[in-house]
Amino acid sequence: MDASHFRGRARRLLLPLTAGVCAIALVSGCSDATSDSPETEPSNSASATRTASDLQSDYQAVIKNVLPSVVQIETSEGLGSGIVYDTKGHVVTNAHVVGNDTTFKVTVATGENVQKASLVATYPEQDLAVIKLDSVPAGLKPAKFGDSAKVEVGQIVLAMGSPLGLSSSVTQGIVSALGRTVSESRAGGGTGATIANMVQTSAAINPGNSGGALVNLNSEVIGIPTLAATDPELGGSAAPGIGFAIPVSMVKTVADQIIESGKVTDSGRAALNITGRTVVDDNYRPAGVALVSVTKDGAAEKAGLRPGDVITGIDGRPVTTITSLSEALASDKPGQKVTVTYLRDGAGKTAKVTLGEI
Repeated sequence: MDASHFRGRARRLLLPLTAGVCAIALVSGCSDATSDSPETEPSNSASATRTASDLQSDYQAVIKNVLPSVVQIETSEGLGSGIVYDTKGHVVTNAHVVGNDTTFKVTVATGENVQKASLVATYPEQDLAVIKLDSVPAGLKPAKFGDSAKVEVGQIVLAMGSPLGLSSSVTQGIVSALGRTVSESRAGGGTGATIANMVQTSAAINPGNSGGALVNLNSEVIGIPTLAATDPELGGSAAPGIGFAIPVSMVKTVADQIIESGKVTDSGRAALNITGRTVVDDNYRPAGVALVSVTKDGAAEKAGLRPGDVITGIDGRPVTTITSLSEALASDKPGQKVTVTYLRDGAGKTAKVTLGEI
């Protein structure tokens, strides 16, 4: 599985699929009693029944609490999902969902009338966007957003949205891993963004889920489902159980700035302040990033880098492509110092660079 290939575009695919919640609890009991000791069976059976019933009730409560805050967004290109952010009608979603559109049709998951909405701003660098309902319907319910610091591997999560055009769909899984750095493909309308600290989940994420809600059992949104891994060995089809969500901390940071200022004023994302292109070696293999231009007074120029230099590493991490350069910087912060390895006229050199900001 090549983790550099992802499918995140919100499209309407008319397939005979349904999605829902399956609550199953596997409970095993150990006992020294033989099979002809009936006393243990009712107890174990009752325990299993109570456990399954409790988990099912938890799922149903979360769906009841959160689904009214998850909307379906119709664009000129297809369908995606979004989350009601506040009582003023702001909805947060993926940048690749809104695409180049500025007006949208929005339907809340509980089936009210279609609402018109307009773009507030999009931030492709983090694949996030905010739109706003032109008229706020009575009883609009904002979602409750959680704390990224409290998200743990193994937590049960539900993904809510409109996969494959099927509105109000819910799938379930767990948090599989944290802190993933993932690069989104530009194919199919993706933004090409490299996003750090993503939440990996086993909950099914399909086209149309993008922009929806990844929710814990406290009815808190902990992320926005954005990408599903695809496996080149399976012809580019989705790799089951490997999806990624933008963490809620980044969602709130970007959405708050867009709502307040109409744009992102403080990205918190490190940059070399260069324009570059991937170069290949004599065997046509990616071999580094050539600087096409450097921003005046930017991080690279201040460190002495100049057009024509070829970056091959950041702090000992190999850099062979534009994507790998973005990934190497994804977890760094503006103002942080890094060692850049590069080639100039074929000679290897290093430079200490104080990172700038995107």
